[in-house]
Amino acid sequence: MNQNPYQKEGERIDDLHRKGYQILQDPDTFCFGIDAVLLADFACPRPKEKVLDLGTGSGILPLLMHARQPEARYYGLEIQPEMAERASRSVRMNGLEEQITITCGDLRQILSLYPGQSMDVVVSNPPYMPAGSGLKNETEARTIARHEVSCTIEDVAAAAARVLKSKGRLYLVHRPSRLTAVFGALTRHHLEPKRLRFVQPYADTAPTMMLIEAVLQGGAELKTAPPLIVYEAPGKYTQEVLRIYGMETQDQGVL
Repeated sequence: MNQNPYQKEGERIDDLHRKGYQILQDPDTFCFGIDAVLLADFACPRPKEKVLDLGTGSGILPLLMHARQPEARYYGLEIQPEMAERASRSVRMNGLEEQITITCGDLRQILSLYPGQSMDVVVSNPPYMPAGSGLKNETEARTIARHEVSCTIEDVAAAAARVLKSKGRLYLVHRPSRLTAVFGALTRHHLEPKRLRFVQPYADTAPTMMLIEAVLQGGAELKTAPPLIVYEAPGKYTQEVLRIYGMETQDQGVL
């Protein structure tokens, strides 16, 4: 069997169920999860807007968001060279070099990479756990993705505030246990939380994720949306989650 010319040894190609788009992933380092898929649906870029993904990893957010809003222009920033290179290959594999640009760099030096006030939208699926907390992952890539060793929520908020235009929007996914820290970081950088939606595994369980929209120099008004429920029964996704995954039935599998 001929291997895809963009694929390297040890990598797999996953179908994104949108416009025939595919993504390269390395199961031995880090693969995206449902949090990225939900965030891509929650974020709302408009035509002609510039969208920056801080910590793009595999490039999943720009790919999913482009499938939904192809008239926006997308940028992905990733600190790990190997992951940035893989994300770039995924972009080329889908023929989207003119719509999505991946850059390897540190968001803590954001203004050396992008002009200030140049983005309409920033999205980020940042590390959830403070450095030194929780279980340590077995690879450096997974540790960087899940623990605040290369950047903190404060770093993400500061970077977003520097590159967003006035009234620009930041979209985040994070853990409810960090809500106070997240909101504190946002407001310190004049990013006003405007929309909050909790994600629950089942209707009768506590939320495990939260989706946040904040506006740079926005007014102080927060709206809480009804919770997003993932499962209606064990192994059975709700209709909303099936829609978000671009599937009509349960038997099509999930990313």
